[in-house]
Amino acid sequence: MLDALQRPVRDLRISVTDRCNFRCSYCMPKEIFNREYEFLGRDLLLTFEEIARVARVLVDRGVEKIRLTGGEPLLRVELEKLIAMLAGLGQIDLTITTNGSLLERKAEALAAAGLSRVTVSLDSLDDAVFRAMNDVEFPVGRVLDGIEAAAAAGLGPVKINAVVKRGVNDHTLVEMARHFQGSGHIVRFIEYMDVGATNGWRLEDVVPAIDIVAAIGAELPCEPVEPNYSGEVARRYRYLDGSGEFGVIASVTQPFCGACTRLRLSAEGSLYTCLFATEGHDLRDLLRSGAEDADLGALVDGIWRGRTDRYSEIRSSETRGLPKVEMSYIGG
Repeated sequence: MLDALQRPVRDLRISVTDRCNFRCSYCMPKEIFNREYEFLGRDLLLTFEEIARVARVLVDRGVEKIRLTGGEPLLRVELEKLIAMLAGLGQIDLTITTNGSLLERKAEALAAAGLSRVTVSLDSLDDAVFRAMNDVEFPVGRVLDGIEAAAAAGLGPVKINAVVKRGVNDHTLVEMARHFQGSGHIVRFIEYMDVGATNGWRLEDVVPAIDIVAAIGAELPCEPVEPNYSGEVARRYRYLDGSGEFGVIASVTQPFCGACTRLRLSAEGSLYTCLFATEGHDLRDLLRSGAEDADLGALVDGIWRGRTDRYSEIRSSETRGLPKVEMSYIGG
């Protein structure tokens, strides 16, 4: 199944909740997502059975990778049941992106349910910097414990995502790279992106990927390597001493829309064709109206085949000011 720009659908990202226990300024700033903020009620969330049904339809159409996101996905009660249902769909790469706060006590259950791998968001190893960025005073040590628990449970190689913001954590990048060098884990440094409308994004806050690589390479010599597969978002670099690799995700300065193969399903059942989408396509009403899988498949087919999204390639006056959906709503 190809979209209007001849891109196949290969990846499905599923948000299982819009809630999170962190308040990172680039995603869910506390000034907006406070005690008065109304999150989705339980009746509005897709059930595990509904999520699995959508996933099955998309696997039949070529999806090979499913990633569970949020909000913070491990806040969804009994998530292991959903993982087991999705793992039963066939030979798919089933992963999760988490802030790691609950990972230490859940890693074994996630692996037993059929999860393939885990990605952990960790923006700095400097405890003061990390606490300030998550804005709930959560310590680095507990995230590191979660990473080790995931590795011990067989959910590796663990990938660590670090969003880089100028003047906030860019001075800690080399420390992060050095800490995980040789560990078997893979750090991916992500340019601060203009996702949603509440994070106060400014271009001058972006540290370009080329500068990130230069800073790390000056201390830890490295060289670029080929992607693992077509459409991989991270540009890979390996250390010359053979002690591993890291990656950079350069959505702002080096867009990769041309190879994007992703669909995103929000927690309440809207299908989004781009991380920077302005609106989604409601699947929940169809799922709850007694429609057959053929009806659901026909809707999905039409959505994907009409897809023309390439936000990062045209980021300009054409896109400035558009009401983008929040990252906490459809995952990263």
